[in-house]
Amino acid sequence: MNRAAQSALLFLLGATLLHAGVTDLYLRYVKAGLRPLVLAAGVVLIATAAATLWYDRRGTGHGHDGTEGGHEGTGQGHDGTGHGHDHHHEPRVTWLLTLPVLALILVAPPALGSYSASHTGTALQKPFGFADLPADGPLRLGVADYAGRAVYGDGRSLRDRELKITGFVTLDRAGSPYLVRMGLNCCAADAQPVKIALTGNVPPVLSPDTWLEITGRYTPRRTKDPVNNGPIPYLEVTRAKPVPTPHDPYDETWNT
Repeated sequence: MNRAAQSALLFLLGATLLHAGVTDLYLRYVKAGLRPLVLAAGVVLIATAAATLWYDRRGTGHGHDGTEGGHEGTGQGHDGTGHGHDHHHEPRVTWLLTLPVLALILVAPPALGSYSASHTGTALQKPFGFADLPADGPLRLGVADYAGRAVYGDGRSLRDRELKITGFVTLDRAGSPYLVRMGLNCCAADAQPVKIALTGNVPPVLSPDTWLEITGRYTPRRTKDPVNNGPIPYLEVTRAKPVPTPHDPYDETWNT
């Protein structure tokens, strides 16, 4: 592939990264904290594309006095051999390299959901500590935050409090419902679920991947994940209402 084509691909990839960073498309691939790096990578690729194109035009602008680009001293004549002009024709198939880049713009992958959660064990880990919670009013917690406090904090900060937690629904093989949020260490490739088992006033019909805002209370009841035997706390549901998929579908409290 010649330098002009390389420049075009670099520019297209850089523009794609900038588009992803500005429009929040990047949240389907990496965690929110990596946005500055996505934007910086886009700027660097576009600058590299411009520098490559400038270098290519500068390098082809020599004269005809024996320097590069001239016809003297090249060792190639016009004796019918067909080598008087050194033109390289790149195969058009190389332009297929643009398809993955265009796919990033045109076909945004959905966030990982119930299928991944039902085939992956809970990734709940003991946190280093727990942040202080407001003394009054309902508590709005992330799935990982509630699960960590319920399992490793014995629910001390959750007792007798109204809790609001948002996540999507997944069902195990027995049909038992869980509220789940996928968390990222870095990118979607390493996404892992944290699960909360639901009891109490659970809706009689639940569809996997439905996003719910659950209002409920802490209960000391626990179970084990059927995939990896990891600990899963229960939440006693008092109300459940469907909600739209959040702006960032991955758990913002992951590894905090």
